[in-house]
Amino acid sequence: MAKQGLQPPPLSLLDQYRGRGFHPLYTTTVTVTGGETGHGRASGVARSDDGNLDIHLRLPAALGGPGDGTNPEQLFAAGYAACFHGALHLLARRAGLPVDDFSVAVEVAFGRDPVDGAYALAAKVRVRMPGVARPLAEELVRNTERFCPYVKMAGQGIASIVAVVD
Repeated sequence: MAKQGLQPPPLSLLDQYRGRGFHPLYTTTVTVTGGETGHGRASGVARSDDGNLDIHLRLPAALGGPGDGTNPEQLFAAGYAACFHGALHLLARRAGLPVDDFSVAVEVAFGRDPVDGAYALAAKVRVRMPGVARPLAEELVRNTERFCPYVKMAGQGIASIVAVVD
């Protein structure tokens, strides 16, 4: 039996959920260890619980590091862009639009936060939809913003529990 090629997720993911609480559909864990400097951002290794993600983290050259690995901002930008692109793709498919040439670029900036003097992230999302009329493209992007959980997280925050474990 021949293997079927990769397929996009089903349009049923667009169906509204009517439950009372958060209903997880997928859960993953990524663990970062400190590497040779003992500092996860500077020399860490990030590994997922299923082994599919196994990357070396390095401080970017712009922050005084060697820059010969990835960093948290790149990982966040990749996740944000992939999620937005996926949501955009689903909504466009439901509308019967061609999606082959759509692209989403997310720029993430790490910088100083004037509110508390510590650090913050800023993100810019740029969407290209060749062949789609601008008013329709803008409507599709606005709908994607309402649907994409990364946009929701960036704007409203995320449920986060931080705990010390043995």
